[in-house]
Amino acid sequence: MRYIIYGAGAIGGTIGAGLFEAGRDVVLIARGDHGRAIKSGGLRFGTPRGGWRTLPIPVVERPDELTIGAGDLVILAMKSQDTAGALEALSLVAPADVPVACAQNGVENERLALRHFANVHGICVRMPSVYLEPGVVRVHEVESHGICDIGRYPRGLDDLDRAVAADFNAGSMLSDALDDVMALKYAKLALNVTNVLDAAIGRDRVDPASTTLSKRARAEALAVFAAAGITVSTHADPRTASRTRVAVEGAGHAGGSAYQSLARNTGRLEADYLNGEVVLLGRLHGIPTPANDALVDLAKRLIKHRTPAGSLTIADVEAGLP
Repeated sequence: MRYIIYGAGAIGGTIGAGLFEAGRDVVLIARGDHGRAIKSGGLRFGTPRGGWRTLPIPVVERPDELTIGAGDLVILAMKSQDTAGALEALSLVAPADVPVACAQNGVENERLALRHFANVHGICVRMPSVYLEPGVVRVHEVESHGICDIGRYPRGLDDLDRAVAADFNAGSMLSDALDDVMALKYAKLALNVTNVLDAAIGRDRVDPASTTLSKRARAEALAVFAAAGITVSTHADPRTASRTRVAVEGAGHAGGSAYQSLARNTGRLEADYLNGEVVLLGRLHGIPTPANDALVDLAKRLIKHRTPAGSLTIADVEAGLP
């Protein structure tokens, strides 16, 4: 099987690196300066145990530079706001039966993929990886690169899921094939509603997840999931108990995905597909979601004013709430 990693940032770069180092057939799709840096000098990849190494992973900028078909698996790893455009480009060159797996936050990507492709899978990623400069990705977990569970969308599992899980495990990523991976992704979404707050205030002064605003946002998420009849995993994962995060040769973990997007000044954040999913379900089911509404608005203000990542305090944030 050839793994086509579409979006080679923090998550996609780490997945691609892990599979490549395990001897699997991997090609990255990475655009702009990041793709050019990988093409010219390889992917610079760092881990706590292995340190830094340069991996000569093949890379292209666009799907139409590849011949995609039988034996390929496309793993989407771009931010959710870029998924629709990526799928449109992919659908022009890939057959509708090529398997597509979404290694992304939120729960909308799989639904978008199913509009174009019949064989869609979800991957629930829990991975402390960082991408802040072109051509360079690092991951901070000691025991493995992280957790990447996989299953079919909307539910079920098949031989592909089992094969991918085995390859992920071989590539230092803990992975189980699950028959209801979306229940796990909804549980992760309830945690990801704090991402934009992490981007705003960082983690040096206060843990964003411990704030009253975060707790309210999570409670709203669980309430609207229940109202919508959505199954949310409550399974205590024993694999998370022994996870240790450390620096990679002096470079610490720089914050979550939204923090990194703000730090790279990408001009876009994923809040519309995280907090916005909660807001959408709340409106559909008549449940107010003021905390998540406020966090969607916060994301827009961070982008509008080009606020540096981690530069606000929780008091600054709360002062700006309606």
